[in-house]
Amino acid sequence: MGCLFCSHKSKNKPKFQQNNKNPQDQISSTSDKSKVNSAVGVHKEASKDGGSTHIAAHTFTFRELAAAAKNFRADYLLGEGGFGRVYRGRLESTNQVVAIKQLDRNGLQGNREFLVEVLMLSLLHHPNLVNLIGYCADGDQRLLVYEYMPLGSLEDHLHDLPPDKQQLDWNTRMKIAAGAAKGLEYLHDKASPPVIYRDLKCSNILLDEEYNPKLSDFGLAKLGPVGDKTHVSTRVMGTYGYCAPEYAMTGQLTLKSDVYSFGVVLLEIITGRKAIDHSKTGCEHNLVAWARPLFKDRRKFGQMADPTLQGQYPVRGLYQALAVAAMCVQEQPNMRPVIADVVTALTYLASQKYDPRTYQSQTTRSGSSTPRTQRNSDASTR
Repeated sequence: MGCLFCSHKSKNKPKFQQNNKNPQDQISSTSDKSKVNSAVGVHKEASKDGGSTHIAAHTFTFRELAAAAKNFRADYLLGEGGFGRVYRGRLESTNQVVAIKQLDRNGLQGNREFLVEVLMLSLLHHPNLVNLIGYCADGDQRLLVYEYMPLGSLEDHLHDLPPDKQQLDWNTRMKIAAGAAKGLEYLHDKASPPVIYRDLKCSNILLDEEYNPKLSDFGLAKLGPVGDKTHVSTRVMGTYGYCAPEYAMTGQLTLKSDVYSFGVVLLEIITGRKAIDHSKTGCEHNLVAWARPLFKDRRKFGQMADPTLQGQYPVRGLYQALAVAAMCVQEQPNMRPVIADVVTALTYLASQKYDPRTYQSQTTRSGSSTPRTQRNSDASTR
């Protein structure tokens, strides 16, 4: 693919303005429940483009959430990370199934993550962002309540799958990639000031029952640069293997830092490999380091496709998706595309549905005896 197409930005932007204060100033000074409530008690406001509806987050008591998760029993545990554990629960008041994130009470960073996430998700609403239902700030307890995503994370469907779990097909992978890019585009181009996600990775992309992706876990999000500023300086945080090299080295964070992380995720979607694989040695340990030499030779692009696809993908689509990923993980930030252009490219790829039966029929009519021959023929027509 020679270039990425341009796309237009919406003029309707959710603004981070609460009593004329910078939200991060509010976050830094918030220390009790009443201040949390004032920070997130925004009014309902429907945007003209349908992409943002601001709704005040609901406050729960700890007793309500403990009852919903059956006192946080082990069999209700969905997963855990650096800041706490996530449980499945059912709210007694509405009978709604939810995901309840209980933050580590001993971690100061976890408390800051809680405040950032409540504020961000109370102000930001998009079909590709997870919906915050409410929160609890009782005493030293900090809990977040989200919509329940029944299919878990993208990571659950790409890596270390059990034998009885179905692999993602090509069409679903492109659907997920395009949706995740749209969520990131909303943060970069629709929010004012823009939001840098800072923690984009497969485990933070959740899937609903129709494999629609939603970005989750906004505790590390930062407000982006405004005016003539080119970056924001911050302590380096995130996940090894996904962090942009310039951010890891200097702490200078830009929107292009997120684009790099997205490129790593896109590579995982295409190749089925992990961003960092401790079972491999040399350059294969790091996904980007493994991919870069292969990007230079289009004849090797086929080697990069996830083997579990078993050749069931459009060669042209594979090449184009890899071209997008290659641009996103460029070493120099100014060489990476803006996320709006990535959305345009991936939306197009997701619209080009691959049907193995049609492909096989075309192969039979052409007299080819193997899928490999047909794929080579497809490549030669580009």
